[in-house]
Amino acid sequence: MNTKQQIAALLEQGGTEYVSGGAIARQLGLTRAAVWKCIRQLETEGWDIESGKKGYRLGDRNDTLSEGSVSRYLDSACGSAGGPAGSAGGAAGDPASDSASCAEKISLEVLSSVDSTNTYLKAQAQEAPSWHVVVAGSQTAGRGRMGRSFVSPAETGVYLSVLVRPDLPAQQAVRLTTASAVAACLAIEECTDAQARIKWVNDVYVNGKKTCGILTEASIDVESGGLDWAVMGIGFNVYRPDGGFPEEIRDVAGAISAERSRDLRSRIAASFLKHYYSIVERDGLDGFAEEYKRRSFVVGMRVNVMRGGVSRPAKALDIDGECRLIVEYEDGSREVLSSGEVSVRPAE
Repeated sequence: MNTKQQIAALLEQGGTEYVSGGAIARQLGLTRAAVWKCIRQLETEGWDIESGKKGYRLGDRNDTLSEGSVSRYLDSACGSAGGPAGSAGGAAGDPASDSASCAEKISLEVLSSVDSTNTYLKAQAQEAPSWHVVVAGSQTAGRGRMGRSFVSPAETGVYLSVLVRPDLPAQQAVRLTTASAVAACLAIEECTDAQARIKWVNDVYVNGKKTCGILTEASIDVESGGLDWAVMGIGFNVYRPDGGFPEEIRDVAGAISAERSRDLRSRIAASFLKHYYSIVERDGLDGFAEEYKRRSFVVGMRVNVMRGGVSRPAKALDIDGECRLIVEYEDGSREVLSSGEVSVRPAE
């Protein structure tokens, strides 16, 4: 770590307590003037730092992503119960060993900006260990489903990708996506007062607006028909960007929180990783379907099923145990959808 990063880490370790400039200077072998200069530089980079007679501390509105902040909250999150619908952290064995494996298994790489966390992690997929995670504060070329771009401005969201190597047939890869939607809802509700719901198959909504997008990409082992590896990427719109969302998504996109809160992006990232690890690794992708169905808001709604550029009106009847959407078309025929996209039609 460079000097600025070391000072930031000391402030993070201090929590709500002031850390004196003299103590920082002695620990890092700096002059007080050098400490003050680094503090000013951190502030220009977006850190909310309070200065006083007692020294420096992070302000209540500080929400700058760093490896230290995400790691600290991940260590804390993995020390508590996880899993969908409040399942016990030690259900598969000793609680302490189960929870410890979460923080120990996940390796973190936190970047201030990247073109796309999925693109970045896919390039490492052959060599990187399972549960290597890339977290970024912004993306310059974020990608969504169907080849769409994903707006990822700095200081407003958290964007992350997870590399996993599940023992899963390729045709069941959608379960990694639906599991991440459940984990995202649990994380949002654990870290805020918001209530989160799911629009099949992979969009998470808060207050009627899309706040999370998910894109899962995978490599298939041709001989076995299973997944060689999968990269699950998710972006959270934590805050509303200055000036609002771009016009083309303004009617759809929303933010999780109306106000900045200390380390909220780090807390959401850590909570999501805890819940996703619990569902995928500990529960083996079993048992979360009911939670997914409970959070869905499309069942019973009139929808358009979109496939290959063609939209077909239908009614969403149910979600089955594999998180597939059962729809009935206007001619009375039914279909079980394991992939694709639907949009909710306005009430007549």
